[in-house]
This record gives sequence, C-alpha cells and structure tokens, in this order.
Amino acid sequence: MALSTNEIKARSDKKRGVKAQAYKLPITVVNEIKQLAEQHGIPQNQLIIQAVELFKKSKG
Repeated sequence: MALSTNEIKARSDKKRGVKAQAYKLPITVVNEIKQLAEQHGIPQNQLIIQAVELFKKSKG
C-alpha cells in the first residue's frame, strides 16, 4: 500500500528529529523575526534556535 503525503512527511520529520510547532505571536514580533532572518541570511527557524540558545546561556 502506498503511503500518503502526510505519512511520508511524518516519517521524514521523525527521522530528522524535527516537529512542527505553531505559536500565536504579536504581528510586530513575527515581522521582527522575518526581518532579522533576512538581514542575516538565515532561515527563521534558525534565528529562533539561536535565540533560544543565547537565552539558555544568559540564564545559566
């Protein structure tokens, strides 16, 4: 039996160790994330990953 597109994506995500996550954020914050990512030439998810790492370091 052939796999559906959703099943293929789910297997791929599991294999890569990633999970889709959605948050409701103020439009200004969403725009800042987009702008900063573009300025630095990185994907938005990478910007968020770096922000979380920096937060962890600053909090010990």
